[in-house]
Amino acid sequence: MLRLENLDTDIAPPAAAIDATITAITRDDANSYLPFLGIHSLREAAAARVSTATGRAYDPDVECIVSAGGLSGVLNVFLAILEPGDEVIITDPAYAGLINRIRLAGGVPTFVPLLVSDGAWRLDLDALRSAVTAKTRAILTMSPSMPSGIVHNREEWTAITEVADRADAWIVHDAAMERILYTDAPVLHPASFGQAAERVITIGSVSKEYRMIGWRVGWIVGPRRIMNDVGLVSLTNVVCQVGIGMPGAAAALTTRDDGVAAATAEWKRRRDLILQEIGDFPAVAPDGGWSLLIDTKAIGMEPAEASRRLFERGAIAATPMTGWGTAERADRYLRFVFANEPVQRLTGIRERIRTAWGL
Repeated sequence: MLRLENLDTDIAPPAAAIDATITAITRDDANSYLPFLGIHSLREAAAARVSTATGRAYDPDVECIVSAGGLSGVLNVFLAILEPGDEVIITDPAYAGLINRIRLAGGVPTFVPLLVSDGAWRLDLDALRSAVTAKTRAILTMSPSMPSGIVHNREEWTAITEVADRADAWIVHDAAMERILYTDAPVLHPASFGQAAERVITIGSVSKEYRMIGWRVGWIVGPRRIMNDVGLVSLTNVVCQVGIGMPGAAAALTTRDDGVAAATAEWKRRRDLILQEIGDFPAVAPDGGWSLLIDTKAIGMEPAEASRRLFERGAIAATPMTGWGTAERADRYLRFVFANEPVQRLTGIRERIRTAWGL
């Protein structure tokens, strides 16, 4: 069975992170509820990372807290900034876990389409500008995004930050994959655009870039005026982070040999192989991230049916994007995750797909 449904990876975490974690298991201070907002070495490392990406200096003591994974950080931010009925702009398609965290916090997702242009994803800027209402409280961004793999270009980031300024809205930026890029474009962070840093809240984690999924450690970095509220929510919601995971996360962020470039090169080889083999299928090439989407409706199959046939006839597990946006757009797609299967096992996938789908 090819496991193309699960957002795992077989590439090992940084050696320094593993060593630091093994050491932490033996330490009493790593087996504690304290400190509630995370160990200082990790807050310092996370604040430094976001400072480097944005050009805006963040104070680790008052503008950074540690979360129990990136998605926990996203939920805590929404619980801190949203009132029931507030609207959050998000792309269509988008990760269902992000959409549902908006809803859990009482918010209403407002979907802005991703368009396919020259075989790649682009944000519908006219729809973005039209999505703002008096209830718009935040724009949720992710670049590269999951599941599409879109990487926002400078024009899109400029539009996003201008819309946020016009709406007096927060930009909640999920930066979990920001260095997993398959183009020569530099990392672009919304807080580096003009005065946007004062309304950008960045959530990062070690799960994707550093391949440390099971550690469940992330961070939230943002302006001082909101971080106390986020910290109070975090304390109330999950109390603390994974004590034995934080030293490893700090080591990952500070080691010179984090392996991100090598891992990204390997994930790109896997992406390229799949795209080469299914070149005549309606797939959209991702510019980053761990997954790609195929428009199965364009070849006459509902994604759920395409998924069933792949599983039963082709020994391929893949996920239909039902609920990952609107029925009109997201529900057209089937997702392939290429982060957890080596090139050797992916070779020949074209014939398995064609056999399963009867093409």
